[in-house]
Amino acid sequence: MPPQTKLKSSSPPEEKEEKKDVQEKDVFSVAGKKIPAELSQQFRKLAHDLSNSMETVMQASYLLAQANLDENNKKWLSLIDQAARDAARINREIRELLRAHSE
Repeated sequence: MPPQTKLKSSSPPEEKEEKKDVQEKDVFSVAGKKIPAELSQQFRKLAHDLSNSMETVMQASYLLAQANLDENNKKWLSLIDQAARDAARINREIRELLRAHSE
């Protein structure tokens, strides 16, 4: 069974960015509060552990790409690789938010 493609959203990309910015402001600007240091430290540890796991997935994906795969398996591998890269990017964004909004 071939991989499914992602469904397109009805919102234009610019609108999504605006919503993201508004949500981020809402979360971190409520009464000017920062993320408490203890909570921030726990989030950073989880983000670090997630980074290690994602690195393993990306390395395995790279090694699989070196093998002789049929077209269908190449598509699956491409989906795995892209999802791992997306997860790593999201994790970096979380870490940047923690850095910017921690006590």
